[in-house]
Amino acid sequence: MYQLYIANKNYSSWSLRPWILLSQLGIPFEEHIVPFNTGSNWEKFRSFSPSGKVPCLADDQIIVWDSLAITEYLAESYPAVWPDSREARAWARCASAEMHSGFSVLRNRCPMSVGVRIRPHQLPEQLLTELTRLSELWEQGLNQFGGPFLAGKKFTAVDAFFAPVAFRIQSYDLPVSPAAKAYAERLLNLQSMMEWEEEALKEVWREEGHEQEALAIGVLLNDLRAE
Repeated sequence: MYQLYIANKNYSSWSLRPWILLSQLGIPFEEHIVPFNTGSNWEKFRSFSPSGKVPCLADDQIIVWDSLAITEYLAESYPAVWPDSREARAWARCASAEMHSGFSVLRNRCPMSVGVRIRPHQLPEQLLTELTRLSELWEQGLNQFGGPFLAGKKFTAVDAFFAPVAFRIQSYDLPVSPAAKAYAERLLNLQSMMEWEEEALKEVWREEGHEQEALAIGVLLNDLRAE
């Protein structure tokens, strides 16, 4: 059985991607949560991940690190990871890669923190530009492939790659188009996403760096996490 190493569910957007993909597709795996420490996590994470980062997937003696590499590795055994049609697969891979390497302002200015609700002071122009591109990209997929997911009727890897963004939209009430907002809500209402959120809210770990990054964007309205 696959062994998936992840960090705190409240914070770790990269961990969410393979976790939600495995969960939604019903692929058996065991999770191992290794919480973030304040400062460097290099030595701790290096005990299971060559890069010293999460997520990391172990399949017997095969170790796969990086969320995109994990996705492609899983696709070799589970074709449902990507859409059925060649056109949809091409689009889904492009969109996933764009999320994997892009949207840096969104990631840095609005770090994932599942349990908080924050009202931003103001949104910089670079962030608004990325949110416009996000809405455009999501609407393109929904319109081109008919929904309700980005590449068609079924949840696939491209939806997993954008799952952390749904939590960011919820936490910071980020302005996206109505269609994009509806898609984010659709993701948040998936059973696996609700399970992730429920478990994130139960976590009592707090890492000061992640906490300060989230608070830097605005005013804390509510913290739903366990004390």
